[in-house]
Amino acid sequence: MRFLSKLFKSLWEIEPHERLKTLFLGSTFFFVIFSYTLIKELKDSVFMGIVGREWVPQAKLLTIFVLIPLVFLYSKLVDSMRRYQLLCFCAALYSIIGLVCTFFIGDPVYGLPNTVTSQYRILGWLFYFFVESFSPFVLSVFWAFLNSVFSPSSAKQNYGIMIAFSKVGGMLSSGLGWLFLYYSTTLHTYGLTDVGMIQILLIISSISLLAVPCVVLLMMKRVPGSHMHGYEAAYKLEKKLSKDGKDHDGMLSGLRMLLKYPYTFGLFGFVLFYEVISAVISYQRLGVAQDVGCGIAGTSCFLLGLSFSVHCVGFVISFFGTRMIVTKLGERLSLLFIPLSMGAMLLYYTFTTTPAALLITFVIIRAIYYAINQPVTESLYIPTVKAVKFKTKSWIDTFGKKMAKGMGSVINWVSSQFGPAWFATIHGSLFGGIIIVWTLVAYFLGRRYHKAIKNQEVIGSDEYEETA
Repeated sequence: MRFLSKLFKSLWEIEPHERLKTLFLGSTFFFVIFSYTLIKELKDSVFMGIVGREWVPQAKLLTIFVLIPLVFLYSKLVDSMRRYQLLCFCAALYSIIGLVCTFFIGDPVYGLPNTVTSQYRILGWLFYFFVESFSPFVLSVFWAFLNSVFSPSSAKQNYGIMIAFSKVGGMLSSGLGWLFLYYSTTLHTYGLTDVGMIQILLIISSISLLAVPCVVLLMMKRVPGSHMHGYEAAYKLEKKLSKDGKDHDGMLSGLRMLLKYPYTFGLFGFVLFYEVISAVISYQRLGVAQDVGCGIAGTSCFLLGLSFSVHCVGFVISFFGTRMIVTKLGERLSLLFIPLSMGAMLLYYTFTTTPAALLITFVIIRAIYYAINQPVTESLYIPTVKAVKFKTKSWIDTFGKKMAKGMGSVINWVSSQFGPAWFATIHGSLFGGIIIVWTLVAYFLGRRYHKAIKNQEVIGSDEYEETA
C-alpha cells in the first residue's frame, strides 16, 4: 500500500493532462514489457530445443543481416504513418506473428515435439529472428513515440514512473511464467506437456501485446493534442517541414544522420558498449541455466526466475531511485554514473568467477540498465529531429545491439579457446577498456545535450537547411 500511495502522490504532483498522458503511456509500457519479457526469456530455450545451444553465437551474428531489409521497410513506414499509428501497427503485427509462431512450435515435425536438434531446422531460426526484431521494431518505436511527446523536464519527472509501470509488467509476466513452469510436474498430471506450457505462455504474450494499440488509441482521444508536442523547438520544426512538404526524407536518412553527427554516433556507442557486456554475461548465464534446468521447461523456468529478479530490483531502483538520481545529479552526471556503476559490478564478477557472482552481476547490471540507463539515454533523443528519433534510432537499436551481440559471441568463443586460466585476464582487459571509452562518451553526450536544451537547439535540423 505504501508503494501505491507513493506512486499516486508522485502522479498527483503532475499537471492533470500530463498525468493522464503518463498513466496511458505507463500502461502501454506495462503491456509491451509484459509481452517482451515472456518471449525474450523463452527465445533461447526454444532455439536451443530446436536448433541447439552451440548455434546461439551464429544466430546472433546472422540477426544483423536478417534485419537489414526490415530497417529499410520500417523507414518507409515512418514517412507514411503518423507516430501513434506506427506504434499501433507494429504492436498489432508482432502480436499476430507471435500467434503464428506459437502454432508451429507445437508441430510434431517442425516444432519442439521433435527433440532432434539440428542447424537445418528453419523454425528455430525464424523464431529467434522474430524475437530479436521485437526490440528495434516495437520497444524502440514505443520509446521514439515517448521521446516525441515529452519535453526534457517532463521526461526527468515522469520517465521513472513509467519505468516502474514496465517493471510491474515484467515482474508479473516472468513471475507467471516461472510459477507455471515450476509446477510443471503437477500440470503434467492433467495432460499438459512442456511444449503445451511454452505455447500457452507465448499466447499470453501475443494477446497482451494487442492491448497496446487499444490503450494508445484511447489516449489519442482523451489527451488534447496540445499536450502531445514534447520538445517545443522540435515540434515547431516538424510542423514547418510538414507544411513545406519536406517531412519525407527517404529510407537512408536515418543511417546518414547516424554517420554524420557525433551526437548520434555517441548514442550508437552507448548502446554498443552495454550490449557487448550484456552478450558476454548472458551467454555465461545460459550455461548455468542449462546446468541447473532439466529440459526445455526447466531451463525456461530458471531464465524466467532470473528475469523476475531483474525486474524486482529494477522496480525498486526505478520507483525510489530513478527520479531522485536524475533530479539530484542531472543528465550529465547520471550518464557518468551508468558506466561507473556497471564497471564496479564487472570488477566483482571478473575476480570472483563463481556461478553466484555471475547471476548477481547479471541481475544488477540489467536492473541498472532498465531503471537508469534506459530513461536517461532515451531522453537524449528528445532534442532531435523526427528522423533521428525514429529512423536513426532504429539503426542504432538494430545494428548497435545486434553488432554488439555478435561481438560478444566472438569474445565468448575466443575466451573459451584459452580456457579458465585466462578468463580474468581476457574479460578484465575487455571490460576495463569498454568502461573507459564508455565514460568518455557519456561525458561528451551529457555536455552536448545540456548545450542543446540550454540553447533550444534541434539536433539534425541543419540537415534540412542544407537540403533547402
